Amino acid sequence: MLSPERSSRITVLLCDDHAMVREGTRRLLEAEPDIEVVGEASDGLEAIEMVRELSPQVVAMDVSMPRMNGVDATRRIKQMCPSVYVLALTAYDDFQYVTRLLENGASGYILKSARSHELIAAIRATALGESVLDARVAQDVFSRIGGRGPGEMTPEQPTPEPPLETTPLTARETAVLGLAARGLSNKEIAQELEVSPRTVQSHLASIFSKLGVVSRTEAVMMGLRRGLISQGDIEVTRGG
Repeated sequence: MLSPERSSRITVLLCDDHAMVREGTRRLLEAEPDIEVVGEASDGLEAIEMVRELSPQVVAMDVSMPRMNGVDATRRIKQMCPSVYVLALTAYDDFQYVTRLLENGASGYILKSARSHELIAAIRATALGESVLDARVAQDVFSRIGGRGPGEMTPEQPTPEPPLETTPLTARETAVLGLAARGLSNKEIAQELEVSPRTVQSHLASIFSKLGVVSRTEAVMMGLRRGLISQGDIEVTRGG
């Protein structure tokens, strides 16, 4: 049985096809008292098997790998274990690339050129279900997806969710989701809606439960797929 100290740590699986990168990242993360690296995978297929065996909270997923790339592995992992968070580690930050990652289940991404403290912060944020996206990139990505409409999907995207007969979200929850899609933090959403950050957290927890997701990014993607929020919600602040 795990000790309280051990069980409270964020468990991380590293997936990268370069052993030296994995070793360096492991040393960096395990220097933090609240993070534990439970395994290493060298490609997407191995990552899927290790997720099934180890049930990590966060998978730090390289994108370009042999046998199976990180985008396909992310999709398979989220289908198999929806509660596992995936943080993509990539050298690319263009719109199409980031969109593919998010649409296949990644909670966010961080560039491989990021500083060590940024990676540590991203792991912690991912484990809390927060989006790990630059606010400007988030708004651009979500706005373009919203502009396509719920039925306009690209070949790389998963099957769109059927629209709901009735919206399961309250007006205030829809406002919170729209502001999250604009890349705002909980504190910024609270300021926009003139409520406390704790109230925003409560709304997000309710949104996650109603939509059957575990992160802000997944909630926004689900909201767009189901037509619960649109491009207008992303570009215009709603008071709800």
